[in-house]
Amino acid sequence: MRTVGIRGSSQRIEVGKILCLGKNYPDHAKEMREEVPQVPVVFLKPSSALLCDGGTVIVPPLTKELHHEIELVLLIGRQAKNLPVPDAFKYIAGYGVGLDMTMRDVQREAKKKGDPWSVCKGFDTSAPVSEFVRKEEVRDPRCLDISLKVNGTIRQHSNTRNMMYGIEQTVAYLSGIFTLDPGDLIFTGTPEGVSRVVSGDLLDAEIESVGSLHVSIR
Repeated sequence: MRTVGIRGSSQRIEVGKILCLGKNYPDHAKEMREEVPQVPVVFLKPSSALLCDGGTVIVPPLTKELHHEIELVLLIGRQAKNLPVPDAFKYIAGYGVGLDMTMRDVQREAKKKGDPWSVCKGFDTSAPVSEFVRKEEVRDPRCLDISLKVNGTIRQHSNTRNMMYGIEQTVAYLSGIFTLDPGDLIFTGTPEGVSRVVSGDLLDAEIESVGSLHVSIR
């Protein structure tokens, strides 16, 4: 799967870059025992990491500590470069529910050595995403409840208003570094409550007004 769908449409959109923010909710940074970043922490996933709703996340043999991270995902609809913050929303086509699956033990070692996060964040099935809802259907993406259940038990619950770098600031910032193209995805960071999942677990992620995402672990 290297395309994403639009709810209520047969249209499929080819995905280009997957840009992700780390530690964008202060309470998540604190639970990781790390400082709240002074500038956005950015990493990338390949499009081969995508997984559709109802799919199965495959636990890589490299890890003994796979974590879930629910995130609001932005779908870019127009090419953008060096955007001013007030113009950022014009370049968003839609919103989706995403999971940034993370090999936490592998990430921990990478941080100690100063190595990139490509392996711990970019492996196959590490980026499950829902269908996308058109931006016009979401009244205010800056204030949406966001939650994740594992086997029916809530693990993460917050609101997008708790992001350190909001949607428009994030899009504008990234456009100053990368040319944003139609079909690019932006994972906007996860709130506190991340924890380990194992084979057999069922994950149900939901974002108010956007939709839901359901995956299993194997």
